[in-house]
Amino acid sequence: MNILGITPARGGSKEIPRKNIKPIAGQPLIAWTIERALKSKLINRYVVSTEDDDIAAIAKDLGSEILTRPAHLAGDKVATLDVLQHAVKSIPCDIVVLLQATSPIRSSGLIDSCIETFLKKRPHSLATGFMCKFEEYGKCVNPRQDINGFFYDDGNVYVIDAGLILQGDRYGDNIERVILDRESNVEIDDSFDFWLAEQILLKNQLTDK
Repeated sequence: MNILGITPARGGSKEIPRKNIKPIAGQPLIAWTIERALKSKLINRYVVSTEDDDIAAIAKDLGSEILTRPAHLAGDKVATLDVLQHAVKSIPCDIVVLLQATSPIRSSGLIDSCIETFLKKRPHSLATGFMCKFEEYGKCVNPRQDINGFFYDDGNVYVIDAGLILQGDRYGDNIERVILDRESNVEIDDSFDFWLAEQILLKNQLTDK
């Protein structure tokens, strides 16, 4: 069973320039993901997919293998599925573990725990996240505790059947959901998210989480 870990990291970012390598809590953002990925005991091979020389150099220094991404797969509108297909076609595997750099808060052992759950239950895909209970203002008539909500993926860990990816799908019909704590749900899209993630990372450094 070949398990490929991959972190997509393109050079462009409009909201936060050079986001993937912007310093946060003492090191480049992408470093937090690379460190956790390399500690996995179940991932057979881990790569950072990028078209950017600076990101590639930093990732390589941190111990990651680099998968050079074609420029046409590095634009704003390129789907994650396209990047994953490029990876699977370049590196044949059975399972893909997608680890996004913009979700840097992962507890020790989380990645392998998700892989173990995937191997045990054999869904088409697995995602971490939380139960979202947001509703549009003016349309919510029930108390929050009575709202069932829906599962929202947090970008932290995805485990996906590689064959499914090659077929042009990253979800499938059978999806396994893993609920994480609120801190682990933080996904960096803007400057406030970046600030919040840094506070949590700094706190976790003190508590050695």
